[in-house]
Amino acid sequence: MTDEQPTWVGTADAEDRLDRFLAAAFPTMSRAKVQEWIAVGCPRVDGKLAKAGRKLRPGAVVEIFGPPPAPEAPNIAPAKIPIEVLYEDEHLLVVEKPRGLATHPARSLKAPSLVNALLARGQPLSEGTGSYRPGIVHRLDKDTSGLIVVAKDDRSHSSLARQFERKTAERRYLAVLSGDLSRDRLLVDAPIGRDPSDRRKMAATSRGKPARTHFKRIRLTERGVLVGARLETGRTHQIRVHALLAGHPVLGDPLYGDRRGFQGPLQLHAAFLAFDHPETGERATFTALPPVDMEADAKDIDALDPF
Repeated sequence: MTDEQPTWVGTADAEDRLDRFLAAAFPTMSRAKVQEWIAVGCPRVDGKLAKAGRKLRPGAVVEIFGPPPAPEAPNIAPAKIPIEVLYEDEHLLVVEKPRGLATHPARSLKAPSLVNALLARGQPLSEGTGSYRPGIVHRLDKDTSGLIVVAKDDRSHSSLARQFERKTAERRYLAVLSGDLSRDRLLVDAPIGRDPSDRRKMAATSRGKPARTHFKRIRLTERGVLVGARLETGRTHQIRVHALLAGHPVLGDPLYGDRRGFQGPLQLHAAFLAFDHPETGERATFTALPPVDMEADAKDIDALDPF
């Protein structure tokens, strides 16, 4: 009998692989580090050593013995990535993020992000919410394109963040959904939390945080229905989860869509952004056309305001 005590104990609440369970429990660690951790025998399942692919049953007890390997630092090196700047002054800038570019670095992300591109411009940025997110007031999913406002100083950052928190800043999206809506307006009011069966995904769950999404039917296209989407809350993957819940997933969604149909990229674009300028107080409004494959034009963006 050993007197060694675990440094961490967790219980699986759903079926999962050991490596995925640990990656979700320790989000600051990369998958590679989790694999290394398992290889040296730190985690045990129900008191026994286990491999990365070990299937956990609900209620399985996972114990950690010994400290984990040191987490990897995110990549914050400047990277010369072309980004379109729609507006810039000494306090902020508004950029259009392309698909495939993450908003900010993460330990699990090797590729450069929007932050890396901003750093390469040599302009000052606010401290943001952490050393790896300078200037970032709000974010878009990696596969979502569209408008983002970036703060250059902490005072502007605080003002903008407060507007998003109080919902006086406005964000509206264009999306192409599968099928067609049965009515012109649709409100989806359903809490969103982590999907217990797949840690990469979010899901509508009673244990989640409140989430409300307004959808507006704009017109039918050859592939689906073009809609406007307006958020009352800002949960991870909110539009994508609520569209799925409504029975009309976003086309091209690799996590929540039906990949047997449309094989193109995610059809979701942040097309409208409005906020009060932190220095002047004047209302600033910006619009951006989506990628050409979404087949939307300026008239479709006009349908987002008012909405």
